Amino acid sequence: MTRKYLRKVAREVLGEELAEKIWGRMEIIGDILVIRIPFGVDPEVLKPLAERILRDLPYIKSVWGGLPGVKGDYRLREYIHLAGEKRSETIYKEHGCRFKLDITRVYISPSLSYEHIRIAKLVEPGEIVTNMFAGAGLFSIIMAKHAKPKLVYSIDINPDAYRYMVENIRLNKVEDIVIPILGDAAKVIEEKLANSSDRVLMPYPDIALDYLVYAVKALREKGWIHIYLHIEAGKDVDPIRKGEKKAGKRLEKIGVREYCFKKGRIVRPIAPRKYQVVLDTYVHK
Repeated sequence: MTRKYLRKVAREVLGEELAEKIWGRMEIIGDILVIRIPFGVDPEVLKPLAERILRDLPYIKSVWGGLPGVKGDYRLREYIHLAGEKRSETIYKEHGCRFKLDITRVYISPSLSYEHIRIAKLVEPGEIVTNMFAGAGLFSIIMAKHAKPKLVYSIDINPDAYRYMVENIRLNKVEDIVIPILGDAAKVIEEKLANSSDRVLMPYPDIALDYLVYAVKALREKGWIHIYLHIEAGKDVDPIRKGEKKAGKRLEKIGVREYCFKKGRIVRPIAPRKYQVVLDTYVHK
């Protein structure tokens, strides 16, 4: 219902041509609505749309525009306030869990909701998991609530993400399962978590291949690595197969000879002919 409303109101306020660029790029995060602003669109023209949404949807308290791309080691997007409360902190709910976060300080994407629960359902009872790029803790906490891991080491280099992750672990009462760690995943694994884990998550596509050697080091003798990648693929190119070739070359370069891509899926398109993919990979060290 909300998606139909957003499409309808975007057409009414912005006109057909601009609405087609905008309506599918709106995300509701708690009581904040984010409009992902396409290249070449002046944020000012979106303010009437933001005001209209605030009038029509009382549960939305603040509307922000997200500029294209994420930047830096913390994967942060630049935001422009469009209407309503000038507040970027909210409580976001997903799969029965609650997450406190600030959209300007922590990476968050509701479009990963299915992936969060999909990975959780793959975790076997008693597993030890390392999440190398945990953010505010969504993968880790949803896993702890919906599966029965023994421990989830939840690492992030962003101090704000770590602070929210610690709070979210308490908020969801998983202190005995999820272990928050502030730091660079490579250094943390080298110093503390080598040969510790049955499963490793790498939900940071831009650096996954560079950090794959550390994911392998975190595993015991064998185990799962979930590798997220950004793959450019033309009309006749399968992004999954292209991702497997890239990851396979990197695994072999770091000395892994026995591995199998058990499942690959397109998580989402992120630009024309560019996709986020995930490879569920079983590795024997």
